[in-house]
Amino acid sequence: MSYFFMFLGVLLLLIVFSVIIKLRIDPNKSKNELRTQVGENGGVEFIKCPVCNTPLTKTENLHSRIFRPMNTPDQRMMVQGCPHCYPEVQSGVRRICPVCKKILSKDDELVARLFNRSDKKKHVMIVGCSICMNLDK
Repeated sequence: MSYFFMFLGVLLLLIVFSVIIKLRIDPNKSKNELRTQVGENGGVEFIKCPVCNTPLTKTENLHSRIFRPMNTPDQRMMVQGCPHCYPEVQSGVRRICPVCKKILSKDDELVARLFNRSDKKKHVMIVGCSICMNLDK
């Protein structure tokens, strides 16, 4: 009878250890990888939020508004931020305009131009923020 309880205890320990090991291995590792792009110098660089400069994972997107018409090669765009800085700012994250370097409130946004290239790629150029562009809300 004591061998039965010893066998049951070892089996229980194996189950507990296998659960612990499974929890430590991230099954969504490929989803949590950081986004990269080829930089101007030809090297690989991380895609970062233009507002808070936080690197973005492949599952994170920017909150933005694009103005019509949609079929033009150059559009106006307003960028509010990423999940780290919009709609709520995480602790330790600072929202800063990359042009004028002023600290942005939660309601401030970046003004940008969105270029729709003929090869279906898009390029965004930040031209300022609602403070340095003197935009009234």
